[in-house]
Amino acid sequence: MTSNALPSPAAEPSARRPIRDLPDELISQIAAGEVVERPASVVRELVDNALDAGATQVTVRLSAGGVRLITVEDDGGGIPQDELPVALRRHATSKITNLTDLETVATMGFRGEALAAVASVSEMSLLSRPASQATAFLLDARSGELRPAARATGTTVEVKELFFSTPARRKFLKTDSTELAHCIESVRRHALARPDVGFAIWHEGKLVEQWRATFVPGQGSDAQDALARRLSDVLGEDFVTQSVAVQHRSGAVTVTGRAGLPDAARSRADHQYCYVNGRFVRDKVLTHAARSAYEDVLHGHKQPVYALYVEIDPARVDVNVHPTKIEVRFRDSREVHQAVRHAVENALAAPRAAALAAAALAAETAPAATEQAPFTLARTPLPDWRAQSAMRFEEPVGHRVTDLQALWGTPATATPVPSTGFASAALQADAPVAERTAFPASSLAAAAPATPLPQRSAGDAPLPVGRDGQEAAWPLGRAVAQLHGVYILAENAQGMVIVDMHAAHERIVYERLKSQVDSGARIASQPLLIPATFAATPEEVATAEASVDVLAMLGLEVVPFSPKTLAVRAVPTTLAQGDAVELARSVLAELAAHDATTVVQRARNEILGTMACHGAVRANRRLTIDEMNALLRQMETTDRSDQCNHGRPTWRQLSMRELDALFLRGR
Repeated sequence: MTSNALPSPAAEPSARRPIRDLPDELISQIAAGEVVERPASVVRELVDNALDAGATQVTVRLSAGGVRLITVEDDGGGIPQDELPVALRRHATSKITNLTDLETVATMGFRGEALAAVASVSEMSLLSRPASQATAFLLDARSGELRPAARATGTTVEVKELFFSTPARRKFLKTDSTELAHCIESVRRHALARPDVGFAIWHEGKLVEQWRATFVPGQGSDAQDALARRLSDVLGEDFVTQSVAVQHRSGAVTVTGRAGLPDAARSRADHQYCYVNGRFVRDKVLTHAARSAYEDVLHGHKQPVYALYVEIDPARVDVNVHPTKIEVRFRDSREVHQAVRHAVENALAAPRAAALAAAALAAETAPAATEQAPFTLARTPLPDWRAQSAMRFEEPVGHRVTDLQALWGTPATATPVPSTGFASAALQADAPVAERTAFPASSLAAAAPATPLPQRSAGDAPLPVGRDGQEAAWPLGRAVAQLHGVYILAENAQGMVIVDMHAAHERIVYERLKSQVDSGARIASQPLLIPATFAATPEEVATAEASVDVLAMLGLEVVPFSPKTLAVRAVPTTLAQGDAVELARSVLAELAAHDATTVVQRARNEILGTMACHGAVRANRRLTIDEMNALLRQMETTDRSDQCNHGRPTWRQLSMRELDALFLRGR
């Protein structure tokens, strides 16, 4: 017999608790939950205070990964005796006094709650001596006892038994080695921003990391060189050798640092450092801007490496938006986004062949290298290769983009593309060869309207001069042969260069197409016979109405059909066979999330990249020596020619040392 008993009534509510003030210790422990996540959080806060005190040397001593002991010593200004007890009170600080100071804060710390929060969950002592005092004083945070002690000018903060008063928090900590790694990373972030300060990390009495100061103000040392040395010390020499310097100013924003080459990209984003006014931050605006700058040159899902330093008026950035101060909010995020993106793009644009060749030549001619380079010193000058006869092949060479009038309204007639250097002289001397070849006419002139090649400026890296005194040793050398119709083999002053001819020519055509569009031309659009309608959100409708001109530049016409419906009436000619609704949705989403200029460039580049891929010379095409040399010369003057449109490398250098090692020469 089943029971039909009614469910028991809900339990009686507990008696109401009155609203009352929390004890100061509990308040501090609640604050510690936001500020102190793990030992690395304590290290970060204490090093912040040391840097704000003007320290030139900071030493961190740890035990058990920072759980048992954290000691931070500095040689800064110190804290006077009568201010030591005040320093442990909540919201007590010397860094701000009013709202104006808060809105223009330039120090690492400013809230005045770190020491109080740490003291509430640990056993902490504070030892400090300013230069004006004859002796130092030691303050015990738990008992409040203050007594004289011995110490030079500066401050020592000792934190023992972290989270001893909150055992539940301690259970969430990882192993000692993991916590130690986080502490080292915290100090590393500070070290990358302050080359004028020395840092040392000790664990269990052993020196783990040490980075000496590389910049001393007032002694004539260069700040950029000092930063490069600090980056080399902290991140390794490979980071500096496989990166380019960044130096850019746009309005009120200055961006410096180093951006890693595409070849140095990693599978994880663990070597990406962004600083705003010397403060390490993780900001979506900066991360997106840096990633956007690599879109044209990075392959697949690789993560770029970089260390970027943004300097901006403190009044234009709010650092008081996160408990750990690791996030910021910009007054004009688009201004910062554009500045960072253009800074990295400009740094990556210059072809590296000339710079690498000049550096290799300088190293080769250095006195220290003469004893180690017997093969290069005895090498004979490069021979004057003669052009071979052009070969006729009937196989198709891919699509030819010839009807440029239908793309963006420019005349399709093209004049021959001028060449420079060796290739130009050879083509002029042997006109029939140039007439018979299909490479310049079909691939260069037809794939893009002919424009003069970029001229070298005074600031470009000089071309290396051959040992015969003539400018014969071009950075990418002289073509020697073609391998299986895919690769070009060339000889330069350093050894052998291998070029992927399709990838290289694809980049050349792509950059020329971008130059044509940048000159003001619009991408041609094709009206749809039947407009494609779709249900749109209010944000999509508002974006479409506000971005009519931007959409027109992209060859799109998206208009409101009803208060909740949009209609796509025209799409880019080259994408006429695609999904018009999906294209419109993706573009509107980009316009709503990012700067219109960024969206235009991204969409335009995708279209032009497809065109360049079809217009470039195909694999298995036989080229003459003249055609190969013409391609090499154009690569040397084309921006971003070291990678194709998809981020794959276009050429590789094998030095004589590497070739000698393959054959065990000199052993």
